[in-house]
This record gives sequence, structure tokens and C-alpha cells, in this order.
Amino acid sequence: MNLASSTPFEINLSARASLLEAKLDRLLPAQPGNRLRAAMRYAALGQGKRLRPFFVTESAALHGVDKERALNVAAALEMIHCYSLVHDDLPAMDNDDLRRGQPTTHRKFDEATAILAGDGLLTLAFEVLGNAGEPATLIAALAKAAGPSGMVGGQMLDMEAETRGFASLEAISQMQGMKTGALFEFACTAGPLMAKADTSALKTYAEKIGLAFQIADDILDVESSSEALGKATQKDKAKGKATFVDFLGLDAAKKEATNLVEDAKAALKSYGSKADLLRGAADFMIARRK
Repeated sequence: MNLASSTPFEINLSARASLLEAKLDRLLPAQPGNRLRAAMRYAALGQGKRLRPFFVTESAALHGVDKERALNVAAALEMIHCYSLVHDDLPAMDNDDLRRGQPTTHRKFDEATAILAGDGLLTLAFEVLGNAGEPATLIAALAKAAGPSGMVGGQMLDMEAETRGFASLEAISQMQGMKTGALFEFACTAGPLMAKADTSALKTYAEKIGLAFQIADDILDVESSSEALGKATQKDKAKGKATFVDFLGLDAAKKEATNLVEDAKAALKSYGSKADLLRGAADFMIARRK
């Protein structure tokens, strides 16, 4: 990242990604000769924007939550996100060879090890929260976001669409709201959840940016390359699955993403200037190039 030309949000995102990386390194210490631990570290450490952890720590900062506590929750969420990527990349799922410009975990190791590495990251996330004494309400919220009514359920809808496609824009919106949006919602509302404060404004913000993020992904899939993105492009098209771009058209998809970002920023009105970094994050959702 070129800090001289970066926005305040991008500078903060980079700084917090470094803190998150160090935290994950401590939670996943290397164990020589332990192939499972090596695969878990490979999947969780290294490149990545770390957007979801940023939203945890920033929503926590808005509500006066202790920084170390917030970083702990952020790390647990990122473990779950990384586990989902490992499993999504498997041959039985998306069958991808590249992730963040590197061989996917099952290519670097093997399929069985990748499955277990994903399982390990998922369960370790809840061990981390439990050992930290986080309340059952927070742990349950994360489990719901990651489970059958959230990310896992959304992934199932996405897989089913490989044989029957998406019947409508509403159907693809529902799938993405579960597969992608649920973890974004947890990330953005984690702060008020920890502070036992009202989550409604940040819930609305999360819904808008989650959808904008996915529309932007679909746009990048059309306009960018696998080299720039660090992963394969146009896989949905190859499988016959419609995307937001297919339903809306490229120009309308860009307009819809922009409108969603503006709605997200409007939802932050009650926070005033304290939420400027979150406004910058919303803009980044559609300005990013990978």
C-alpha cells in the first residue's frame, strides 16, 4: 500500500491488519513437525485485507470497548472467515487453485489436511472466545452468523444454484446476505454487542456495505484479471450462475453499489464525525481493485 496516496481508512486498515496478524501469530504458535498447525497458520496468516477484523475493532472503538478485548474478538472472527475460504476452495466446493495469489490450502498441503485445518480454525475461534470469558450472547451471535442461517446456509444456496441458477435478483441477494453479509453484520455490531448498546444503526450499515461488497466483487470479476485479484475470475459464468451484473447490467450494478454505500454512510448519522473511518470503509468497498 502506498501510504502517501492512501486514505485515512486505508492507513488504519493496514495498521490494524498488522496488529491482527501479530495476534493470530500468538494464537496459532508454530509447532515444528505439526502438519495440521502448519496448514492452519498457512490459511490464517499472511496476505488479506482483514476487513472484518477492522469492523470489529472500529465498532468497538465507537463504543469505548477495551482494544485488546476487541482484537481478541476480531481474531476469532478472522479464524472463521479463513476457515470458510479453505473449505470454499476445496474440489467439492469451488475447486480453486489460487487464494490471495498463493496456492490454496489443499494445493499447498492436501485435501484432507485442508479440511482439518478449516475445522481447526473454526473450533479454535470459539475456544478463544470462551477462554476470554466473552458472554454467551456474543458467542451465540457469531455462531449464528457463521452457521446454517448465515454463512454456511448461504454457501449451500450458492452450491444449489450451480444446477438451477438464481431465479431472481431477490434470490441472489438472499444468498449473498447469508454467505457474505452475515459475517459483516457480526463484525459491525460486535462493538455495541460488547458494550451492551443499541446495534440498529450499525446493523443497517452492515447490510448495505455487505451487499455493496458483493456487487463490487461481481464487477471486479468482469473488469479485472486473475493476476490482479489473486484468484480465478468468471467461475460463476462458467458454471452458469447469474451474478448481480447479469441481473442488473454493468452500469446499473455500479450505480446500485454506489447507492448502497451512500445509504450505509447515512445510517451512521447518529455517530457524527466519530464514524468517519467507517464512512471511508464504505467508500473503499466499491473503490477497491481486488
